[in-house]
Amino acid sequence: MHLLLEIVMDDKLNTIERKELPDSVFGLPERREYPMPDAAHVRAAEAYFRYCPDDLKPKLARAILARAKEYGVDVESPTVLSYAEE
Repeated sequence: MHLLLEIVMDDKLNTIERKELPDSVFGLPERREYPMPDAAHVRAAEAYFRYCPDDLKPKLARAILARAKEYGVDVESPTVLSYAEE
């Protein structure tokens, strides 16, 4: 639980910061949801994955894995890993 709290505290973007991000750093760029500009946000996207609409989960899972690889983050969620295979 402490780790999740730490992730939530590290993943806050203010409105201006979020607007300045390119679409390419979002897990769902067409909706500009699940920003992943750094490792902390990749971990946050993994933690919040369960809130993603079911029809978009495979796309988000693949985006999380791609950004995780870029930042050297180990994705541990079996749910994210299984959706990435779809």
